[in-house]
Amino acid sequence: MYGKSLARVLPFLLSLQLTVFYPTTAVEIYTSGALEAVNGTDIRLKCTFSSFAPVGDALTVTWNFRPRDGGREQFVFYYHMDPFRPMSGRFKDRVVWDGNPERYDVSIMLWKLQFDDNGTYTCQVKNPPDVDGLIGTIRLSVVHTVPFSEIYFLAVAIGSACALMIIIVIVVVLFQHFRKKRWAERADKSEGTKSKEEEKLNQGTKVSVYVEDTD
Repeated sequence: MYGKSLARVLPFLLSLQLTVFYPTTAVEIYTSGALEAVNGTDIRLKCTFSSFAPVGDALTVTWNFRPRDGGREQFVFYYHMDPFRPMSGRFKDRVVWDGNPERYDVSIMLWKLQFDDNGTYTCQVKNPPDVDGLIGTIRLSVVHTVPFSEIYFLAVAIGSACALMIIIVIVVVLFQHFRKKRWAERADKSEGTKSKEEEKLNQGTKVSVYVEDTD
């Protein structure tokens, strides 16, 4: 009898102790809010959190999904010490754990996006004694292609950067070429002038020797 009573009292005392040392506060959830991705690609649904209590084995993470066109909420992913992927449904074999609780990261990866993946994804974190708080949401839009404007500006930016680098390389090469050419021309002129001076000097010496011989 006493054993059963003690077994019932111990969890209560433990929770009371945790509440004393770690006052119950709300878990803060942070998500990207809204995402847009191309059909058939993979995407990371990022969800991070902050908690007053240290992260331990009691941490639980629940991901759910509600379609954009309405309908019941669907299970996506669950984590408690180990990840638990869905065994059936639209997300079977398409969702994997990509988080790190020690870094307060409880994100997941969603593979091979489909158009019926459009909707709202919710991320709920409980880290006892912190179990309250708002649920994080991500509104995902799956599209055929990335908007043309984004592709256009990205292409222009990359093209401009490449063109600028090519122009800089050409200018540097031409500058080095003309500088070497100028140095070579100056060296040739200097050698020519020196040769002429030596030739004049030699001619003067020969005349002087001839005059002495005639005397």
